[in-house]
Amino acid sequence: MSTQTRDNQARNSAIRNIAIIAHVDHGKTTLVDAMFRQSGVFREGQEVERRVMDSMDLERERGITISAKNCAVNHKGVKINIIDTPGHADFGGEVERALSMADGALLLVDASEGPLPQTRFVLKKALESGLTVIVVINKIDRKDARIEEVLNEVYDLFIDLDADERQLEFPLLYAIGRAGVAMLAPDVEGVNLEPLFDAIVDQIPAPAYDPAEPFQMLASDLDYSDYLGKLAIGRVVHGQAKAGDSLARIDESGQVSPLKVVKLQNYQGNKLVDAAVAEPGDIIVLAGVDDVRIGDTICDRAAPKALPRITVDEPTVAMKFTINTSPLAGREGKQVRSSQIRERLFKETMTNVAIRVEESEEKDSFLVKGRGEFQMAILIETMRREGFEFCVGRPEVILKTIKGKTCEPVEHLFIDCEEAFLGIVTEKLSIRKGRMTNLVNHGKGRVRVEFSIPARGLIGYRDEFLTDTKGTGIMNSYFSGYEEYRGDFPSRFTGSLVADRSGAGVAYGLFNLEPRGRMFITAGDPVYEGMIIGEHNKDKDIDVNACKEKKLTNMRASGKDEHVVLTPIKPMTLEYAIHFIREDEMAEITPLSIRLRKVELSAQKRHVMAGQKKKAKEAEEA
Repeated sequence: MSTQTRDNQARNSAIRNIAIIAHVDHGKTTLVDAMFRQSGVFREGQEVERRVMDSMDLERERGITISAKNCAVNHKGVKINIIDTPGHADFGGEVERALSMADGALLLVDASEGPLPQTRFVLKKALESGLTVIVVINKIDRKDARIEEVLNEVYDLFIDLDADERQLEFPLLYAIGRAGVAMLAPDVEGVNLEPLFDAIVDQIPAPAYDPAEPFQMLASDLDYSDYLGKLAIGRVVHGQAKAGDSLARIDESGQVSPLKVVKLQNYQGNKLVDAAVAEPGDIIVLAGVDDVRIGDTICDRAAPKALPRITVDEPTVAMKFTINTSPLAGREGKQVRSSQIRERLFKETMTNVAIRVEESEEKDSFLVKGRGEFQMAILIETMRREGFEFCVGRPEVILKTIKGKTCEPVEHLFIDCEEAFLGIVTEKLSIRKGRMTNLVNHGKGRVRVEFSIPARGLIGYRDEFLTDTKGTGIMNSYFSGYEEYRGDFPSRFTGSLVADRSGAGVAYGLFNLEPRGRMFITAGDPVYEGMIIGEHNKDKDIDVNACKEKKLTNMRASGKDEHVVLTPIKPMTLEYAIHFIREDEMAEITPLSIRLRKVELSAQKRHVMAGQKKKAKEAEEA
């Protein structure tokens, strides 16, 4: 099983642990499907769902990886543990967890698009961890494939990320993931994934361990079973363990707590199976660890010794979560109390190291901090599908004071759009304090532009960008660090149409409001005082009556002028709601609806507050 190396280190040659890195839609999940089929995980003729690694409904709907997952295949007697990593920078906490279990990485790059920003983010973490990287250029059968240029871009990326000489001499393969073939050269006809499996076994180092050390394992992931309770998932660093063993857990403060292994499992394919013994280097699942948190060390009770904890980048965005206080509260959701919302949010921090929750000074509200508004949107969507009903405020960036100066998170933004749209994109980004750092025009009708822009400048811009580029633009970004605050800019150039009374939307009233702006509701939808029913054309908020009915007299012919045709409305999406709201507005989230509202519902109180704010501003200027 093991081979001896220097410094009393041995290697478990029967195991390889590899993380797969790829940008969104570069074929990672499809390639893993093919690896499953060719390694015998699925029997011949078995009905199998496509994209088996996308286990969450949200992942299947959006075509992205949200949470890091594990699976295993066997090749020539060697067990290959495959760790799926998210392709989006907002899920960076998942990346750090995944890479803590790996000895190598498989970098999957599209033969046409080349390495994109999210690839860069995960690859940077992998290189910093000293992992051996195998590069696979995928989708070489595309008509617009540019294999040589993409390979040069990969080399440039490695150099840019300060890869050492060993990492620069990476093994290179070419693949068509959909067809399940890999080749050592692009002009060779592929048969199967055998070259890829061989490269993993030959090039990725077997996990190293010290035979003299007692059992040690780092909890890199958590799960929950209705039958077994909390499950700790992680890689065995040293030693062996069996079901029924008495072990210990070392928490963040260094306190040692005893625990007993109720059940021991490991991965075969994408399923968990019972294991007799946990071998060094294997990725295992332990049951019987009730209080464990990600980053804790599970070790021998007789010789407790902590491993270095997983560290993640600081959160850059904060959002306020609060109970639903609207007149429609409690009608559509089952989980509405603040204690239920609090419990759910703190439960999220146990399985997601990048999320932090703080109690707010205001009653029944919590401050949730994360890596980006997309991560927040996924959390909100997950909660509403679980039956929660609550309100959220606008995402706000977390400012820092560095050397006495106020600093803000800055993103490195990549734009790929048609030449005709470059002007409007540059104009909009410059208003949001963006600075162009690079422009590449290959003369093929599309341009690639890079910007340095404050993270707050991107909140709400994605929808605008897609509209401005007629849906043809591609936009990606990654967090590049903190810089001095670049100044204020308007978050929105339009105001809100706010309902001034409770009732139901009436076609006549809404028809007469249409010249004022774009409606969010249609006839029959419930409204209440303080609810935002549309977007005003001008930059001021106005109170309107959406329940206004036509007054009929006996002089009119029956039915004449009663029939009005309303302009169809665009369905309210969660992302649009989060982007649209201002500081004094909130999104009301229920399992069935997404509504927008003012924080202060009473029109009278809002007018008084606006007057006080105006007076305070005048006094400050004087």
